[in-house]
Amino acid sequence: MGERAIENRVKKLKAIEEQMKVLELEADELKEEIKKELEARGAEEMQAGNFLVRWKSVIGNRFDSKAFPKEHEALYSQYLKQTEGKRFTVA
Repeated sequence: MGERAIENRVKKLKAIEEQMKVLELEADELKEEIKKELEARGAEEMQAGNFLVRWKSVIGNRFDSKAFPKEHEALYSQYLKQTEGKRFTVA
């Protein structure tokens, strides 16, 4: 594949990524509208045609990966594992 073909693919990739950003923004706006409606109704869930929409509080427990190494540096060092990977970028 020549340089021109790669350039054309990169241009197409950039265009698709821009479309994805626009669609993600639209989806986020729609989600916010639905959430506001549920809150206005004082409901955590609602039947909307064939869909059941939920906006509920969820409680979870998460490991504090920033505090642990600070407080237990030696233990943290014992479990560090080096990994290798590749990263694709276009600048």
